Amino acid sequence: MSFTDDEIERYARHLVLAEIGGPGQQRLKAARVALVGVGGVGAPAALYLAAAGVGTLRLIDDDNVALSNLQRQIAFAEGDVGRPKTAAAAAALTALNPHVAVEPRTERLSPANAPLLLDGCDLVIDGTDDFATRFAVSDACLALGLPLVSGALGRWSGQVGVFVGRPCYRCLVPAAPPDAETCARVGVVGALAGVVGSLAALETIKLVVGAGEALTGRLLIYDGLAATARTVRIAADPACPACGG
Repeated sequence: MSFTDDEIERYARHLVLAEIGGPGQQRLKAARVALVGVGGVGAPAALYLAAAGVGTLRLIDDDNVALSNLQRQIAFAEGDVGRPKTAAAAAALTALNPHVAVEPRTERLSPANAPLLLDGCDLVIDGTDDFATRFAVSDACLALGLPLVSGALGRWSGQVGVFVGRPCYRCLVPAAPPDAETCARVGVVGALAGVVGSLAALETIKLVVGAGEALTGRLLIYDGLAATARTVRIAADPACPACGG
């Protein structure tokens, strides 16, 4: 897989990195990444993955851009309000890097359609804000053998984890908590979305090129108010309904 002169200049800072170089950039160009949710986590993650030269980005979201999204979902501008997020994000990503193929899928992922929506992808980023969708994404990734990068945020804190087989996301969250909080209910500082989305993109790049130590089986928790971060290991649940036994 060769690069054009434009790509060589565009990715120059990657090409000089020992952990990426030409072979790693080729792997990025060949990669197909699905982003489920093009919101607080997915919008900045998509921008950085497009800038990094990931060959195909599949955007899965059934929502439209709202004015309240613009405080943190930096792939959108005021003129996008009312447009499907997938269409608006696709335009922004293509404008950023025309070498990236963008596949908009304007529908909500469910257990029924997840295998089709994720078919052909190498890796999945989940940035959704409801547990039903998160469980459907996790179950589909487990069934399809796809690595899952999961990002979540609220108020001033966020977290990113990587799930490859066992433990799976359901080992971390066995069931939806009865008092599940969303950003619409509790609020979120906009810049936190950039932190979590960028971390999700970074973990994705590491997984694709095989650099460093990914957060596989671990959860990075970031506290924006205290400016601290800690990493905890996720134990595989032997009674997990998805990957246990």
